[in-house]
Amino acid sequence: MSKVKKPTANEYKIAVLLPTRGRTTALKLSIISLFNRVLDMDNVQIILGFDNDDEIGFNFFTEEIQPWMDSKEINYVVSQFDPMTYTGLNRYYNGLATLASADWLFVWNDDALMETTGWDRIIDKHTGEFKLLKIHVHREHPYSIFPIIPKEWFDLFGYLSRHQMTDAEVSQMAYMMDLMEIVEIYATHDRADLTGSNKDATFKNRELLEGNPNNPRDFHHPSYVSARLADCATIIAHLKSQGKDTSFWDNVVAGKQDPWVKMRANDINKQMTISAPV
Repeated sequence: MSKVKKPTANEYKIAVLLPTRGRTTALKLSIISLFNRVLDMDNVQIILGFDNDDEIGFNFFTEEIQPWMDSKEINYVVSQFDPMTYTGLNRYYNGLATLASADWLFVWNDDALMETTGWDRIIDKHTGEFKLLKIHVHREHPYSIFPIIPKEWFDLFGYLSRHQMTDAEVSQMAYMMDLMEIVEIYATHDRADLTGSNKDATFKNRELLEGNPNNPRDFHHPSYVSARLADCATIIAHLKSQGKDTSFWDNVVAGKQDPWVKMRANDINKQMTISAPV
């Protein structure tokens, strides 16, 4: 099911990727917060993903949210997946990204609220740059919690992230390659453990694959560490072919540069539980 304006290759500037499950009012508020603050509506598309057994979320969308989106002439695509649970969150984003027709892929959550008017124009100012854009969220985590990724990055691999923790994966890679760029966009992550809101089944049932490096599915397991390094090498080769400066990474590989120096500098509230992730 879709409502788009005759899409062609990269017709839009930004594609918002939004997987959701079981969310009703929160999802509506999230979408409204995005599009009430867009200045160039024709340059933005949103791609939503629902589980094919999520009657509550999908029915609410079709009955309450979709009519509002149609009235605003929002460009959207809706896709349904066999349930992959929270542990497969990256696979939802990877799947939604394949449907995108935009220069930038904006990883968004159904419990996030946009605060900055004109956020789309701020992103567009960086079009053509191979950077991971990081917006401001309350508590200012050093990761790009809602990463904005050039589609060129995705096109190199056919996926955004190998691991459930997409924000951590792309953020660590960006820091290692010195590709992190902070932009003046502000949002609230209205999550139960951060704000007290949305303490529902979707939140309570989530399983996080971090904290036990001996688990082959853990974010810090050596297999994932090696995979991230391999993906960095692919990106660096791509950037070198374009004549881009890769000296930061080159020095990391040579043992002359601490790869996490800028991440630590951005960790102003000391939120990293592992001081030197690898």
